[in-house]
Amino acid sequence: MYDQILNDLRTAYDRKADERDQKGVSEWKHHERLRFLSLLRDEERHMLLDVGAGIGVHGRFFQDHGMDVICTDLSYENVQRCREKGLTACVMDFLSIGFAHKIFDALFAMNCLLHVPKRDLPLVLESLRNKLVIGGLFYWGQYGGIGREGSWSDDHYEPKRFFSLLPDDQMRAFSERYFEVISFNIIEIEQENDIHFHSVILRRRHSSG
Repeated sequence: MYDQILNDLRTAYDRKADERDQKGVSEWKHHERLRFLSLLRDEERHMLLDVGAGIGVHGRFFQDHGMDVICTDLSYENVQRCREKGLTACVMDFLSIGFAHKIFDALFAMNCLLHVPKRDLPLVLESLRNKLVIGGLFYWGQYGGIGREGSWSDDHYEPKRFFSLLPDDQMRAFSERYFEVISFNIIEIEQENDIHFHSVILRRRHSSG
């Protein structure tokens, strides 16, 4: 199931790379980036891994503000867009993050882990945690507020994408299981009555628990 989801996601995002590259960043997402950047600067964090980086718009923001950024995405076309923006980018999925001898000060994951089936999320979070230095910071942001897994009939991507949305309590429980929670905020999204955005900043604990 995980491999099939990845294959469909890769195809869907490859086909939409040009379209996505023409879109701007919502004001509230820009605010989220600035908030995380401020914390990174306060703690003198410099090396950031942008997970599920898409076409590189967030990675470019952090690089333009002095961060040493590496982007990963499962879409070949997305990775190419990242490289065209002057970013270091590699094709990797959530369970196959490479860089065996490299760890990062910070991770940034905006609306990508919502494609991970809930049963696979523990392995993914553990894998990401292992890419962080002790005390390193992790921004995890994604839509949720309801429990729902599967594709959506009105999704305009083909193949239709798999989504796994988490209720608030499950999002918090997963966060607390693998990290120390620095902040857990909910952002209401216009025209979304039953879905909101989870904005979570986490830290790798000094112990493995």
